[in-house]
Amino acid sequence: MSERIWTAALAVIGDEILSGRTQDRNIAQLATWLNVQGIRLAEVRVVADRTEAIIEAVNALRERNDYLFTTGGIGPTHDDITVDAIAQALGVGVVHHPRAMAMLEEYYATRGGLTDTRARMARVPDGAELIENRVSGAPGIRWGNIFVMAGVPHITAGMLDTLTGSLEGGRPVVSRTVGCWVAESEVADLLRSTEKAHAGEGGQVAIGSYPFFRDGRVGANFVVRSADPALADRCIADLTGALEADGRAVTQGGI
Repeated sequence: MSERIWTAALAVIGDEILSGRTQDRNIAQLATWLNVQGIRLAEVRVVADRTEAIIEAVNALRERNDYLFTTGGIGPTHDDITVDAIAQALGVGVVHHPRAMAMLEEYYATRGGLTDTRARMARVPDGAELIENRVSGAPGIRWGNIFVMAGVPHITAGMLDTLTGSLEGGRPVVSRTVGCWVAESEVADLLRSTEKAHAGEGGQVAIGSYPFFRDGRVGANFVVRSADPALADRCIADLTGALEADGRAVTQGGI
């Protein structure tokens, strides 16, 4: 029986991402964090600040993954509509979470006080739990398998730190890398046959090819990934041997 694979999706919410005005950095940090938890980031969708778009994305992504994370749209301004849209997707109302209100009151006590505008950051879908935010006071939100987080990367990082170790997952995926000065098309068949040869060893293994052009030459790094370190080691060793037998100089760790 193959090992259970836990998956997560990410909905990046915000017109500023789609317009190119802001470059998203949460995808990489979430993927890295999830891997340590034994969870694979299976898909990412960038969604406009439109209620119907958020609802459609949330319902689609949460249905086919173990976890759904969202980033963006939970601030105090009128265009921060993520909480309302997710509540609609879940079929619940929106309430001011009493502990969130207390946290914000404490945070803003020396920063001008808790205004009605700032209190918007205490609004959650009814039945939600909070994700502590040690950076800016306003908490993230957890509702079932949905995690609603800030769009600002360093705040998101703090929320992920709070969640570390609290999600059920499998074994973390490990990776092994080698590089060659070769066009990937020249070794495509070799990569395919090596991956296939190890696919039936009781665990999952994948070989990714990442070409580059540098110093007037073409090359590629080949990354073997598996939740089984021994399987990854065997596969990278066989890949190295096959490349060298084909007359290729191999650089361990990549170029």
